[in-house]
Amino acid sequence: MTQNFKILITGTRKGIGEYLAKYYLDKKFTVIGCSRGDSSIQDPGYFHYKLDIADEKDVTAMFKDIRKKHSGLDVLINNAGVASMNHSMLTPMVTVERILRTNVIGSFLFCREAAKLMSKKKYGRIINFGTVATPLNLEGESIYAASKAAVVSLTKILAKEYSGMGITVNAIGPTPIKTDLIRAVPQDKLNALINQQTIKRYGELSDISNVIDFYIQPESNFITGQTIYLGGI
Repeated sequence: MTQNFKILITGTRKGIGEYLAKYYLDKKFTVIGCSRGDSSIQDPGYFHYKLDIADEKDVTAMFKDIRKKHSGLDVLINNAGVASMNHSMLTPMVTVERILRTNVIGSFLFCREAAKLMSKKKYGRIINFGTVATPLNLEGESIYAASKAAVVSLTKILAKEYSGMGITVNAIGPTPIKTDLIRAVPQDKLNALINQQTIKRYGELSDISNVIDFYIQPESNFITGQTIYLGGI
């Protein structure tokens, strides 16, 4: 990987997104981040936007600014996402809409706008986030798992649509990692999930960056439309 890569990461205020932003800043990449709130990252190579990733007007304005200030984009990491663990009969519509807007609409908007920038250079790497909740068909996560199934399908189709532009589109499906996303999940539920993995442990943040490093390296230009699930699902 070259050190002048320009990487856009969604959801950089905390958790996996904040980790990835700092990880690639340490590699001397230009990192562009966004979230609903302000970022605590203080680095001359980091540029932050405050917005709702499912708001088309704000998203297109952000990409217009990125084009103006950075003259393009090499990598998009669609990390931002929301989850809710609840029986379907007890899940309110406001929760359903919030999950679908963030996980599906947000991912689509960023893929679409990033591809417009990447197509000018005939080069790009897009990485979306799925979840092991989809292949494991986890009870209590029907809408979350369905939203991420949509992201995996989106990944496969966009890989075909963007292939002629030199853009690869892949996904990663993390197993539970100790972030705010799983804080409200009962421990017995987490244990049951981990016991379904071939490698029975929590995921580490470095497991995520390892897969992303593989996807974004120039030598991975023949790998697209794929989803790597961690933990041996």
